[in-house]
Amino acid sequence: MSPISFARQRYTTKAYDASRQVDQAIIDELLELLRLSPSSVNSQPWHFVVASTAEGKARLAKGAQGGFAYNQSKILNASHVILICARRDLDDAYLADVLQQEADDGRFRDDAARTTQHNTRSSYVELHRGLGDIPHWAEKQAYLALGTLLLGAAAKGVDATPMEGIDREALDEELGLAAQGLSSMVAVALGYHSDGDFNAALPKSRLPAERVFTHL
Repeated sequence: MSPISFARQRYTTKAYDASRQVDQAIIDELLELLRLSPSSVNSQPWHFVVASTAEGKARLAKGAQGGFAYNQSKILNASHVILICARRDLDDAYLADVLQQEADDGRFRDDAARTTQHNTRSSYVELHRGLGDIPHWAEKQAYLALGTLLLGAAAKGVDATPMEGIDREALDEELGLAAQGLSSMVAVALGYHSDGDFNAALPKSRLPAERVFTHL
């Protein structure tokens, strides 16, 4: 199947079959897709919390209370839930770690190439630090990972639900994310829809091409 076929068949699952689990081999593939996601200047300003046990999902469900209670059953009944987090800052130590990883992976033909990469990435970080929007910039990169995950899940026949409807402050506190320099951003439930999922049978709806494309 083509990527378009997967995009046409995927939808946001509203109810999960708690008795069905996604094979670990598939989960491992999806996690690798997340790790390989693109980001501006290869900054990779993200971290992923993976809940696969009842206890783990119960902890993430603490972010689906009160006004977000409508997402609680999705978190508890899904096979796995991934909380996508974004870095609050990209400090010198973190940038050094990324640069060293690139060197270890053979990205640089010589020291000049390494210096150029460091200077380029640092210039973008300083640009956004000056704009005061590094957390927002990091979140935008993390959304690239979200899109990669959703299309990858569809390609593997796994249902998914991206959930911005979570109490981010509650999850940050529950998981101690601030101390790790992270902020929770969006949760993604993964699994297989139940017979009670009304959204499974509804036709996909998008604006027509002439509304969303301008050809020059």
